[in-house]
Amino acid sequence: MVDFAHKKHETHKESLWKFLALLGVLAAYFGYMSWKFDAATGAWLSVLSWSFFVLCTPVADGGFIVAFPIRLLFGARMLITQAVIWVVAIVVNLAALYFSPDSYDDIALTRLLHSILTTPWPYWGILAIAATGTALSIWFGDEMMDVTKHKDRDKHHKHGFKYKIVLIVGLGVLTVVAYYHLLSDLGISIPEI
Repeated sequence: MVDFAHKKHETHKESLWKFLALLGVLAAYFGYMSWKFDAATGAWLSVLSWSFFVLCTPVADGGFIVAFPIRLLFGARMLITQAVIWVVAIVVNLAALYFSPDSYDDIALTRLLHSILTTPWPYWGILAIAATGTALSIWFGDEMMDVTKHKDRDKHHKHGFKYKIVLIVGLGVLTVVAYYHLLSDLGISIPEI
């Protein structure tokens, strides 16, 4: 259930603003794609673009749009919500690849997504690295939200929470470095996208 006293915490206010900003970017992107193409194509490209950020980036940016409000409203762990989001993104792309593979041809981002999905070696390495990075960032987010509850602070500090932070940050840095190294080996430059 919603804990209004807990939601007033400053960290939650910042997270809420980040969530609203992400939602605003998604709405603006959908509006632009609908204006550039048509409403149906814009919606489809928005969903495929969202799935790119879910499946191909080593942080929980695409899933944050869904996982964060579910965590605030219902207390569900973001790691579990993110796993469901990954399944949804995979199903969306399997359907697109089967029923409408040409829908990836409209913009550079979806063309890149199509290349990654249809070339197992070495491009699926991007998916594996992204899944690892996303899991680490979501796990870290869940831990930080747990620590903001006063009753949980002592429990986390007693069980080496500081060491968990160092470990997760270190693994996160290694994930991002491996991700960018794989992208550069594939000849993909982030500014070109």
